[in-house]
Amino acid sequence: MSSSFWVVVPAAGVGKRMGADKPKQYLPILGRPLLAVTLRNILSWPGLAGVVVAVSAEDSYFSHLGEARHPLVHRVTGGAERVDSVLAALEFLSRHEAPGTTVLVHDAARPCVAQGDVAALLEPGVSSIALLAQPVCDTVKLSGAESPGATRVAQTLDRDLIWLAQTPQKAPLGLLLSCLRQGLAQGAAITDEASALELGGHAPQLIAGHRDNVKITHPADILWAETILRLRHAATEDKQ
Repeated sequence: MSSSFWVVVPAAGVGKRMGADKPKQYLPILGRPLLAVTLRNILSWPGLAGVVVAVSAEDSYFSHLGEARHPLVHRVTGGAERVDSVLAALEFLSRHEAPGTTVLVHDAARPCVAQGDVAALLEPGVSSIALLAQPVCDTVKLSGAESPGATRVAQTLDRDLIWLAQTPQKAPLGLLLSCLRQGLAQGAAITDEASALELGGHAPQLIAGHRDNVKITHPADILWAETILRLRHAATEDKQ
């Protein structure tokens, strides 16, 4: 992996689709808060310079995580949207690091990303702006205007051209900060870092990631992630 990179983790959301009594990043996975599991994974990546976690101003959970006290973990106050939290973390970093510093932005809700996928993203031959993504394997339909009681197909898309974005997503600190600020100033919908870079005229490189880099969005995703982590742990024990 790269000898020097930072990771930004936006974790100020509430995860409304989970329908839980607390933000989804603090729901238990294998008996530990989801964010703690994700941070433990990140802290194992070789070459890590530090992690900036953006949490809400009202967050009363983060300080109780053991990982929050790790010397490489830094806390900043995030915002209402993901892009606001990422921007806050990047502004913090810009006061301490050079504009060319490599930054990876990673979802708090992706605890299972494999170290090998992160290493692939950081390979010397990979573009400085890149992201993990998964080529789709299903047939993809584009919906059209809804008719009463039904949503109908408008078009079948070429699935060979469609990828599902994952994280981490990589860019130089200064460039990503500039593109995010520019996108927000234009009132653009920025759903991930790659979309901000695209608005800035850049074409991020797609690096094929594995399907087990699951994002926890719905309750059933927790069971899926726990299964992946258990199998990974069992495989590690078998090798010892």
